[in-house]
Parts: sequence; structure tokens; C-alpha cells
Amino acid sequence: MKNIILASASPRRRELLERAGIPFTVCPGQGEEQITVSDPAEVVEELSEQKAREVFLKTEGDILVIGADTVVAVNGKILGKPKDQEEARQMLRSIQGGSHEVYTGVTLLDREEGQERQRTFHVITKVVFYPMSEEEIQRYVDTKEPMDKAGAYGIQGKAGIFVREIHGDYNNVVGLPAARLYQELKEMGINPGKW
Repeated sequence: MKNIILASASPRRRELLERAGIPFTVCPGQGEEQITVSDPAEVVEELSEQKAREVFLKTEGDILVIGADTVVAVNGKILGKPKDQEEARQMLRSIQGGSHEVYTGVTLLDREEGQERQRTFHVITKVVFYPMSEEEIQRYVDTKEPMDKAGAYGIQGKAGIFVREIHGDYNNVVGLPAARLYQELKEMGINPGKW
């Protein structure tokens, strides 16, 4: 079984990989993210590659490194993690009562017997929110849950009560399209499951 490293500190990504039965270790990158593109799909692919490459370059031998990045976009405008409560409120106002897209980019960097290969892809999920009152937005921000999440919400947490519809992969919104990742690994000839 190949050694697999998840280049992310996200507890949500860790949980999704564990549920998929993929054995791995965690080694988050520490580098500064450099964005050179503006399209959300290209942004998440670029950032996932940077995260994976930083960790990959520190390894030796046969290894697979998984890098991932998730953003929320409203009408093409990217909403990252809010820097403070006011920005969280602004983000929630922009998504309440309408639809937005969640983009997750994933990069797989593989080394086997000195040969390296890379696979990068992204998955898009459309999410529709019910309207939220100012009081509901403030109550949610007061929970502190929005502060470390792209778009200022976690679908798997308290914000789930505001989600009216979802079109696409739920796990992608949580932070990692585990089913697509599994299929990509199989296509690369990597048996990722331990079951």
C-alpha cells in the first residue's frame, strides 16, 4: 500500500478521507498562497497544486500527496475565509436567499520508483440558501463557526438549516470530493482503499 499524505490541516478533509477508507498521514503546508488567476476553478486548482507541491518536495521515495483548496463563489466573485465578523456577515448576506457555487480543486502528486506524475481537477457544487434575517446572520456569526470556512459557513454544521437545495457532490461543499478523488486514484492505478 502506497504512503499517502494529506497536505491539509482541515479536520473536515481528514474525516472525509477516513470515511472513504483511505489510509493517510497529515502534513499541512506552511507556504504563502500565490494566486495568479481569477477564475474560481483555476484558482482552486492552482492553490491545490501549490499545497501539494510544497509537501511533495519535502518527501523522498514512493509517495502520494493530496492537496486541496475550496472556495465559494457568488456570480464569479470568490469568497474565501472571512477575516473578521463583519466580513462573515457580508458574505452571509451575499449568499442568503440565492445560489452560489462551491469549487474544490484537488492535486495528486505521485512518485513511484523515481517517476513522478500529477493529476489536478476541480469539482463544482451549486448550493441554494433560504433567506436569512439579519438576526439569523448575527446569531450564526456569534457561534464562531463561520470564521474558518470559505464563504463563512459550514454546510455540515449549524448553517445546514439554511440550505434549501444542493446540486452536485455534498462532500465537495464540506471540502473534499471524496468520490471523485477515489475514482481518480483508481484511474492512476493506485488502490486507495483498505477495505
